Amino acid sequence: MPPRTPARRGDEVEREYVIPLRASQHQPSRRRRAGHALETIRRFIVRHMKGKPEDVWIDPRLNERIWERGIQHIPRQVRVKAIRFEDGLIEVDLLDSE
Repeated sequence: MPPRTPARRGDEVEREYVIPLRASQHQPSRRRRAGHALETIRRFIVRHMKGKPEDVWIDPRLNERIWERGIQHIPRQVRVKAIRFEDGLIEVDLLDSE
């Protein structure tokens, strides 16, 4: 099977990811899980989209999805869509299927 190429519009790269948050459920203390999950998402996107942490913009809908059950009970995984624009900014948004 040939490798899948990402959708490109100009110099924009758009990809969909399923980000596992299991480490964020077990590693930090109970009162730090949601914040740790957001940092996990940021690190995952930086690694896979070849960007800088300060250039990652997390959509408020994704933030609300992480926090909807409180600071202690985060989702096990999230499906996101990441778009890297030509200026280097990376936008991370929750997929509409959730």
